[in-house]
Amino acid sequence: MKYEVVIGLETHAELDTESKLFCGCSTKFGSEPNTQTCPVCLGLPGVLPVMNKKAFGHSLKAAVALHCEINQFTNFDRKSYYYPDLPKNYQTSQNYFNIGDNGYVDMVVAGKGKRIDIHNVHLEEEAGKLIHPEASDAKYSLVDFNRAGVPLLEIVTQPDMRSIEEVESYMQTLRNILLYIGVSDCKMQEGSLRFEASVSLREHGSTVFGNRVEIKNLNSMKAVSKVLAYEISRQSNMLDDGKEVLLETRLWDEADGVSRRMRTKEDAHDYRYFPEPDLVPFSINQEWIDETKATIPELPVSRRQRFVDELSVSDYDAGILTEDKFLADYFEECVAISQDSSKEFSNWIINDVLRELNDRKINVQDFVVSPKMLAELVKIKPTIGSSIAKEVFAEMINTGKSASAIVKEKDLTQMDDTSELNDIVIKIIEENPKAVEDYGLGKKNALAFLIGQTMKITKGKANPKILTELFTQRLSSISK
Repeated sequence: MKYEVVIGLETHAELDTESKLFCGCSTKFGSEPNTQTCPVCLGLPGVLPVMNKKAFGHSLKAAVALHCEINQFTNFDRKSYYYPDLPKNYQTSQNYFNIGDNGYVDMVVAGKGKRIDIHNVHLEEEAGKLIHPEASDAKYSLVDFNRAGVPLLEIVTQPDMRSIEEVESYMQTLRNILLYIGVSDCKMQEGSLRFEASVSLREHGSTVFGNRVEIKNLNSMKAVSKVLAYEISRQSNMLDDGKEVLLETRLWDEADGVSRRMRTKEDAHDYRYFPEPDLVPFSINQEWIDETKATIPELPVSRRQRFVDELSVSDYDAGILTEDKFLADYFEECVAISQDSSKEFSNWIINDVLRELNDRKINVQDFVVSPKMLAELVKIKPTIGSSIAKEVFAEMINTGKSASAIVKEKDLTQMDDTSELNDIVIKIIEENPKAVEDYGLGKKNALAFLIGQTMKITKGKANPKILTELFTQRLSSISK
């Protein structure tokens, strides 16, 4: 490309609390419209907000996890603007004294590490939701204020990303961090996690940023990727034609696959920020910061590297295993129980456990096969063989029984008796002269056919290693 892409992201994550930021109204998703409101979150005259301590603590935890400098003095500001779903005509947010500044996120892109700097982390209240009628001739919209006042964490990056691939890695890494530390459920389908992307172009080698375009309220990572691809193409064509890219805010039209102008870009002075008079400043002492640091678990990037370094898991597999904290916990518990077989467990979890979780649309916490049960299956697998182990796994899911109980009930123990298997091998060779002839002609798939016939007779219980040795010995003597 002729131009270098410059991208920054703002992430809005609804915090995992039972009540709103400044009142006791429920934050439960999916309730009937306007049933979770009160005079405080509706901004009626004479009310006073009261800070939700859990929400504030979650914000501090996120700022610490993102390596921010914590402002021990912080307060809230009024961000004034009019929009129908903002009942007070201003939003209580932070502008002058954020909870955290100057942090960073370490991530992996195409196998290489990259650090994205965080400008700030701050806490604010969510707006309501506009509901537009489907009829094209409708001249009204409805407002649901259930969401107004829900605690919202905003994480603002520096313009450090230079490709869509980097943006995708950042979004996934940040989502995993928020899930790992337990501050948000990050359910994008419920609006718990949203992104706003700012993108500009400049000629390679230039140190001057181009005019940035901000795209609001993107509710999926796929939408972020699509709008960035569109904007990069749109802005590139404009610059090639000698046109100026305007500093503006745009919306993504998913149906038509285009961005549309919403308004010219606001600056801070447009919002007329001033300190919130109804809330006192907040002091974050060092003891609180230290206590919060002690609650931060091992985060996904470092955990991924540890799986590679200490458990000999491939980087690709480690990336999948650490996508979900609870899946990574499941894997580590399996390894701890068996004290070995990390590669075996990695294969089982990625190929079998994840398939079952996806098919059933459940989390690993709700999976009937516990780490202890999977560890037992892996332990007895050498005595039953791979194919029977798969059958046992399926039966464990259906019944909740242990692997050993199923093997005993169904008499699935592998046949290892050489003399017994030898008699079967002789019988199979006598019944399949064509396959014996093909083997003598160098057609090695004939051996697989003969072993398959044996497996049918033994219902998969014959030890494939012993079978291979017996067939090879007999067939070699016949071909001579």
